[in-house]
Amino acid sequence: MRSLPARRTAAVALTAAAAVLALAGPASAHVSVNPGSAEQGGYTAVDFRVPNENDNAGTVKLEVNLPLDHPLASVRTQPLPGWTATVEKSKLDKPIKVHGNDVNEAVSKITWTADAGVKIAPGQFQEFRVSLGPLPTDTETLVFKALQSYENGDIVRWIDEAKDGQPEPAKPAPVLKLTKASGDAHGVTATTSPSAAADGGHGGDAAEGKSESAASDDKASDSTARVLGVVGIVVGVVGTAVGFVGLRRRSGGSAS
Repeated sequence: MRSLPARRTAAVALTAAAAVLALAGPASAHVSVNPGSAEQGGYTAVDFRVPNENDNAGTVKLEVNLPLDHPLASVRTQPLPGWTATVEKSKLDKPIKVHGNDVNEAVSKITWTADAGVKIAPGQFQEFRVSLGPLPTDTETLVFKALQSYENGDIVRWIDEAKDGQPEPAKPAPVLKLTKASGDAHGVTATTSPSAAADGGHGGDAAEGKSESAASDDKASDSTARVLGVVGIVVGVVGTAVGFVGLRRRSGGSAS
């Protein structure tokens, strides 16, 4: 019969393994912008990635608020089967110049609503794709506060902004980081061809898609590596516990 210390050792090992998995899971389960960065002054396409964190209800609506302190003159949604996108615009307090023209209003909110019978089910996620531009040159971040609605009436507000030197908030708002442009003075970036820039940046979808696909693959590889690392830790902990229990049993048998 297994001794009481051996049983305690095994229980501690299993508890530690469960704790590792619990800490690894929620860390990435936020509404996020992918890819997480783009070049200032250019145009880009991003996905708002929405995981379902509710075990008993599906997500049926997503609202994304766009920053009006750094307005975006061009915002276009990509059609998504089973979902209807509604775009709301607001008048700007101060017009912005885009390609030499005054722009007096900008998109302030996008709402995706699921059609009847459609939802992001438990254990699943969905991506909502949008093209944006021109990206501002006077800030390093764009914050998109989002609301995720479930079919049971629950609403998760992803609106908290991270602060330097402080832990990440429980419900962080999606953030797009902006880097200095690497192209020419006309705002042509790595994701926007010169012909696309001349057309307002909307002809660069193919180039954008390739760049973002590569970034997405890198992110996926990184996530896979992290998961494998966690699994390795768990296996190591459990293996050590099992080996220790076996050694205890052999020691006990030799003593008898």
